[in-house]
Amino acid sequence: MRRIISALCLSIITAAPAYAASCGNTGSGFNAWKKEFASEAQAAGVRKAGIAALMGASYSTGTIRADRNQKGVKYSFEDFVKIRLGSLDYFAKTARKRKAKNPSFYANLEKRYGVPAGIILAIHGMETAYGKFMWPKKAPTVVSSILTVTYDCRRSDFFEPHAIAALKMVDRGMLSPNQKGAYHGELGHTQFLPGNAMKYGVDGNGDGQVDFYNQWDALASTANFLRQKGWKPGQGYQQGEPNFRVLNEWNAATVYQKAIAASAVRIDR
Repeated sequence: MRRIISALCLSIITAAPAYAASCGNTGSGFNAWKKEFASEAQAAGVRKAGIAALMGASYSTGTIRADRNQKGVKYSFEDFVKIRLGSLDYFAKTARKRKAKNPSFYANLEKRYGVPAGIILAIHGMETAYGKFMWPKKAPTVVSSILTVTYDCRRSDFFEPHAIAALKMVDRGMLSPNQKGAYHGELGHTQFLPGNAMKYGVDGNGDGQVDFYNQWDALASTANFLRQKGWKPGQGYQQGEPNFRVLNEWNAATVYQKAIAASAVRIDR
């Protein structure tokens, strides 16, 4: 399944401070920028392991190529479903089979966060085909990709808090410096940006760790994200209903929101 929409639409965790390190539009200044950014990172609380990951990062030409070539979503809902899901009924059938393998997990998620299994399964399937495609073939590391878009002048302020978060995740053992990810630093089963991973990540399998490459942690974190963004337990999530607007917090493309809602209602039948 080819990713059409990146997870860039996930909300950043905090307003970024004024940017100090010198951004650039080519890779020629990346190594010098890393040295500047290291000072900012240290001031923000990044420690030895995170700084080492920063200094070992590479400029990702694949990330820049993907970022420059974003065209947005111009598909109709019908075309989007066909390209992304095949069909709503087929997609829902596959999701129901996954739900049947561990129904208690999804029931407990709904009990704790109020988010139905259909929503969680729809997001999981749409983001990474249930973990089959968490990064492209020639993927950069999460650290390299998030630092590349932070260095790039187009949206430095947007990505800076996510870059700091990724380095802190390395410090805390939540992220390997060599872990591959999507082109804009999205990570794990449901493609969290690092800042959101830090803020909304929860332990879903009870092992005392938060690992977004473990599906149970990623799915519990997804439910927590939606609840924290205003999900109302027991309320509807179709267009015009209270929880539909919360899907905008996950992805700002209306066609994506509609696909989640249409899939979820079929999954939970």
